Amino acid sequence: MLEKLFHLKENGTTVKTELIAGITTFITMVYILALNPSILSASGMDAGSILTATAVASAIACFCMAAFSNTPFALSAGLGLNAYFAYTVCGVMGYPWQVALTAVLVEGIIFIVMSLTNVREAIFNAIPVQLKVAVSVGIGFFIAFIGVQNAGIIVDGATLVSLYSFTNGFANGTFASQGVGVILCMIGVVSIVVMLIKGVKGYMLWGILLTWVLGIICQLLGIYVPNPELGYYSLIPTAFFSMPNSIAPTFFQFDFAFVASHLANFVVVVFAFLFVDIFDTLGTVIGCASKANMLDKDGKLPRIKGVLLADAVGTTVGAILGTSTITTFVESSSGITEGGRTGLTSVTTGILFLVALFLSPLFLTIPSFATAPALIVVGFLMMQQVVNIEWHDITKAFPCFVCITMMGFAYSISEGIAFGFISYTFIHVITGKAKEISLLMYILTGLFILKFFII
Repeated sequence: MLEKLFHLKENGTTVKTELIAGITTFITMVYILALNPSILSASGMDAGSILTATAVASAIACFCMAAFSNTPFALSAGLGLNAYFAYTVCGVMGYPWQVALTAVLVEGIIFIVMSLTNVREAIFNAIPVQLKVAVSVGIGFFIAFIGVQNAGIIVDGATLVSLYSFTNGFANGTFASQGVGVILCMIGVVSIVVMLIKGVKGYMLWGILLTWVLGIICQLLGIYVPNPELGYYSLIPTAFFSMPNSIAPTFFQFDFAFVASHLANFVVVVFAFLFVDIFDTLGTVIGCASKANMLDKDGKLPRIKGVLLADAVGTTVGAILGTSTITTFVESSSGITEGGRTGLTSVTTGILFLVALFLSPLFLTIPSFATAPALIVVGFLMMQQVVNIEWHDITKAFPCFVCITMMGFAYSISEGIAFGFISYTFIHVITGKAKEISLLMYILTGLFILKFFII
C-alpha cells in the first residue's frame, strides 16, 4: 500500500526511514506551535485559536505536499511573515488583524493561480545553477545561525551579536538556565556528530531526545533551574493530554469592506506577503531539494509544480482557519538528512501536527536547546555544497558569496536571494556578459530593487 502510494524503493528509502525522518522534521519545527500564537496574538488574535489553526493548516499543507509532489518537505506558519503580519501590518500600519488575514487569503489565491500557470516554476528555473547552489549553502549558514541562537550560544550584544559568557552568567544568575542550556546543546551537537560518523540510523532524532533527557536529569538534580522570564521553562512534562482550543475566534474572519475602501494600501500589504513568501519558499525548496539530490542536471526540480501548489493551498487554508502564511520549512532538511525522500515523510510530520493538538503539553516541553543541535549539524551538512561553486569564475562566485552571507546577516532567505540576484545581474552586465542573463532575471532583479523602496 505505502510502496504503491509513495514509490519507496524507486526513491531508495524504506517505511522506517521515512517515519524517522518525519518525526525528526516535526520535532525540529514543533516550536512553531508555541511561537506562532505568541507572535500573532500581539495583533489581538486569540492565542488558543491560533495554535489550533496553525496545527491543522500545517497538517493539511503537509498532506497536500505528499499528494501533489511526493516530496519530504514539511510546511507551517512562516517565521518573518508572521512577524510582518503582527508587528508591521497590525502594529506599525495599524490595520485590524482581520485585514491582515484577508491579505494572506488573497496572497494564497494568487499563489494558486501562479502555481497552476507555471509562473512560480518559471521563476525557479530562471535562477542560475550557481545561485541555486549558493542558496542551499546560504540556508545552511542561516539554519546553523538559528540553531546557535535558539541554544543561547549567540546572544544580542554591543557588537550586534555576542557569545554567551559563562562568567557573566554566574554573576547575573543566568547560568542555571541559559548557561546549562548552552552546555547541553554543545553535548547534543557532539553526540549527533559522533552518531553521524558511526552511521547510527536516526541520529538527529536520538540527539534531540538525548539532549532533552539530559536536561530533565539536570533539572531533577537542581543543576538546571527554569527561568520563564528568559524563556527557559520546565523540561518535565506536567501533562500529556489536552483538548484542542476552539478555532471559532479566527475562522473565516475576513474584512473585505476595509479592503474595498483602502485598496491601494491593501495591494502593498499583499505584495509584501507575496514577494517574501515566494522567494522564501523557492529558496527553501532549492536548498532542501539540493540536499536530497532531487535536482536534475540542469538544476531543475521535476516535481516543482506540486511543491509550489501545496505551499499555495496551505497558505489559503491557513488564512481561512486563522493563521499567517504557510510556507515550506527549512527544518525539512533535518528529515531529509535522516534519509527522508518521499511524501511519507511529510505525511508523518502532518499526522504529528494533528497529534500535537491533543499532546501539546508534551511536545511543547521539548526545549529549543534540544532541537538546536540538529539545526547546527544540518547547517554543516548543507554548507558542504560550497565546493560546487565555481570559485575561479568571479562573475559567478562573488554573487554566490553575497547570497550566502546576506542570508545569515539579514536573517532572511528572501533577502539573501535578492542580494544574490542583484549582484549577479549587475556584475554580468558591467563585465560585458549581459547576454548570459535571461529576460526573467532582469525583470526579477528590477522587482528586487523596487521592493527595497516600497516594503
